[in-house]
Amino acid sequence: MDIQLWREMLAPYQLAIDELLVKFRHMKEQHEIQDMYSPIEFVDGRLKSIASILDKMQRKDVSMNDLQEKIEDIAGIRITCQFVEDIDRVVQLIRNRRDMKITLEKDYISNKKDSGYQSYHIIIQYTVETIHGQMTLPVEIQIRTMAMNFWATVEHSLQYKYKGSIPSHIQQKLSDASAAIDDIDHAMSEVRDEILDAQIYHIRKDNVVKSILNNIQNLFKVANRREVIKIQEEFYKVYETEDLTQLQHFAKQLDIISEGYHAQALE
Repeated sequence: MDIQLWREMLAPYQLAIDELLVKFRHMKEQHEIQDMYSPIEFVDGRLKSIASILDKMQRKDVSMNDLQEKIEDIAGIRITCQFVEDIDRVVQLIRNRRDMKITLEKDYISNKKDSGYQSYHIIIQYTVETIHGQMTLPVEIQIRTMAMNFWATVEHSLQYKYKGSIPSHIQQKLSDASAAIDDIDHAMSEVRDEILDAQIYHIRKDNVVKSILNNIQNLFKVANRREVIKIQEEFYKVYETEDLTQLQHFAKQLDIISEGYHAQALE
């Protein structure tokens, strides 16, 4: 297959990645807008390189005719979570979607690989609209904690360096590091509630401040400038107290003022 045909064949996979990135990032934003903790911390995607596809085809004895059916990780999405407990929540979010049909799940967290690798893998069927019509493609979704992701990134680099045959002394260090990752994730789970309280507090505070600043900005367009400056100065005083309850009360009072000027509808 020449390069141009490869590009045409891979284009729908890139489209699937782009759309899924938007959707998963929107899930995270929806949680935050509603003052909720998001189990999704980071999302990124990658399209498998042609060289990697050819290597896998050779290893698995896959022909070009069977490529789209038998190579399921050409398009990949990686979701990184803060806590191990978040992984189950993300899996459930995916199971509840009607635009993502799960065809396979592999739990490498409960059943860690011998190498020390940990991650939760899901293969979904995802439909994209192309100029030639609908195409349903497999996409691999990997879900792991930030600590697991650090280990996996290092191990992946070493696999490339040693072409899949990592020396035993390095493999032992990776295995020891994987055990340390377990300890880190366990320790973070023990203080999870404290961390969540702090993070939800900051999410709520950020949302209240955004609302206040949006109202003040809009009032500058329709209200007396001196009065708006006074409101702005009062906001700074309340903000300096670092009291969320006072900020929320200030925001409600400002909402009433803004409604009187129909300022909340302004762009």
